[in-house]
Amino acid sequence: MHSSPHQAKELLAVTESQKPDDSAAAQAAPLPSVPSPAAFAKAKPGPVPAAPAAAPAAPPAAVPVNLEEARKWGRVEGDGHVFLTVDGEEHTVGQYPGVSEDEALAYFARKFEDVVAQISLLEQRVSSHAAAGDIRKAAGHLRAQLAERTVLGDVRGAEARLDALEAALVQVEAEQKAEHEKARAEELANREAIVAEAESIAGQDPLRTQWKTSGARMNELFDAWKNSQKSGLRLGRAAEDALWKRFRAARTQFDRHRRAYFSQLDSANAAAKSVKEQLIAEAEALQTSTEWGYAAGEYRRLMDEWKAAPRANRKEDDALWSRFRAAQNVFFEARKAANEAIDREFSENLTVKEALLAEAQQLLPIKDVAAAKKALQSIRDRWEDAGKVPRADMGRMEAGLRKVEDAIQHADNENWRRTDPEIQARTDSALSQLEASIASLRDDLAAAENSGNARQAAKAREALEAREAWLETLRKSASELG
Repeated sequence: MHSSPHQAKELLAVTESQKPDDSAAAQAAPLPSVPSPAAFAKAKPGPVPAAPAAAPAAPPAAVPVNLEEARKWGRVEGDGHVFLTVDGEEHTVGQYPGVSEDEALAYFARKFEDVVAQISLLEQRVSSHAAAGDIRKAAGHLRAQLAERTVLGDVRGAEARLDALEAALVQVEAEQKAEHEKARAEELANREAIVAEAESIAGQDPLRTQWKTSGARMNELFDAWKNSQKSGLRLGRAAEDALWKRFRAARTQFDRHRRAYFSQLDSANAAAKSVKEQLIAEAEALQTSTEWGYAAGEYRRLMDEWKAAPRANRKEDDALWSRFRAAQNVFFEARKAANEAIDREFSENLTVKEALLAEAQQLLPIKDVAAAKKALQSIRDRWEDAGKVPRADMGRMEAGLRKVEDAIQHADNENWRRTDPEIQARTDSALSQLEASIASLRDDLAAAENSGNARQAAKAREALEAREAWLETLRKSASELG
């Protein structure tokens, strides 16, 4: 397990605070050795100790350093100065007086191993696709440390590893940029879809909008927008501001249309309520009327006007209808009760008229017109005196009496037709004329047959047969009149 960059930086701060200098105090109390980065990485994670105070605790045992490798890159003088050789040129890295040469070399070699350990961490982070920008920044910091020449080791080798790492970062940065752009495009498309749907809802015809459903969906879109802002990829201030302005404008338009629609609906409801309140007032004014025919007609008119009136909202319209219907019911129940009382009163009259109708029906068939007419008149007088019958029986009774009246009237008409002198005279004259015509046609037929004129004979015979048929019909009619 490797130490994190943060832990490594804190470790570096500790070692820097313990770096020996040329002061007398430092010479009098040489700094203790510190653990190597590898030993630090193997230790359990925990808070990095702060810089030692005046009486520091005993440090953990140092991991041995490869001194032979260290001597390849530097040396130590008798006064504790340590030198680093880079490209054949020596650089003073520091002084660690009062200790052996091996201890002085080990101290600065461990500082180099710490840098190398951090380079290894960065290489692992590249493999795990960590943020390339953070890796490049950390690599630059390590390069600056190496450039200070305060460590002992293969500085050029470490710098070469940093070169390779930074070169690898170019591809990683390109890939991460592409991924970022793809994710940004997806987030932009998601935001665009939210805005487009909001604009679509806001652009609906207010008269056809399902406000409850559309309002709930608009709230869902707003929640989706907030979630995208909270957890989604940043799109840049300009893009986000532009989309937000569109989304906000759509919500504002939707709310404005909704307020206008319901304001108009409230006005329409108020107008419809006013119209129906007036109809209810008229219906309630009529409910105690005893002018049954007039009031019933008025209620039919009010019902037609109610059907033509605009509707209020469902709750109010139902309540208004209940009041209107209640007024109607009061009137019609009163009329029903009155009619039932009348029907009870007229039931005795029905018994009388049924007997009169049976008496009238005994006149059929008509044999003596004069006697039948006299009897019918008596029945009629008593019929009128009997009074009204229940409404349910009126039609049946009137129809029965009318049938007898019609039969007597028909018999009277037939009798008059037979005894009319003018008709008799006209019939006798027609018979005389037709008989004379027949006699003349018989003479013409005989003359034609004697002369052998077949054509003339056929014509005379045809005319004679027609006249004789007419004569038979007229004689039969005359006998009926007689």
